[in-house]
Amino acid sequence: MNYIEYTQLYEEILSGKITHSPYNDPHFVEYTKLNQSRSHRWDMKGVLIEQCISTIQSIDVPMHWILITEPWCGDAAHSVPFIAKMAALNPLIHLEIQLRDSDDSEIESYLTKGAKSIPMLVARNSFGEDLFVWGPRPQGCQELHQTLKAQEVTFEELKTGLQQWYNADKGVSIQEEIVAQLQSLS
Repeated sequence: MNYIEYTQLYEEILSGKITHSPYNDPHFVEYTKLNQSRSHRWDMKGVLIEQCISTIQSIDVPMHWILITEPWCGDAAHSVPFIAKMAALNPLIHLEIQLRDSDDSEIESYLTKGAKSIPMLVARNSFGEDLFVWGPRPQGCQELHQTLKAQEVTFEELKTGLQQWYNADKGVSIQEEIVAQLQSLS
């Protein structure tokens, strides 16, 4: 699916058109509602940094970006809009969004310490070879996540800490990390 179809998926879930697992659980519907709001905010107010814009626009070979995600994922709400903005800068980048929990998802090939962590971005060349893999969250956020887990904070405290990190970062880290990956290909 493309990014427009992905954003429409939020509406289908929230309107009750999609009721299969995990969306038959009110908690997942609530996560989805919150994430739709967060994603929409980044769609409207997220700004790409100049280094990201120039690096993406300078790509001169076709790339296939596969973004594995789910609407209920809090990290995805902060990352997917920026990845979509980046891909939209260059017609040589084809962005395909796969739902982690769908039958055709490639998540099993991109596990994080054995877990199906998302979002996961896989960039491939025109031969289908992986160029780089990014995910499931920016390094600084990952370090905070590990610190909070080690402190055995509550799930609410964990979510709040990560949310505050994403709000302060404003999508800069994900851009810098993907730019570094792209520049390492040269």
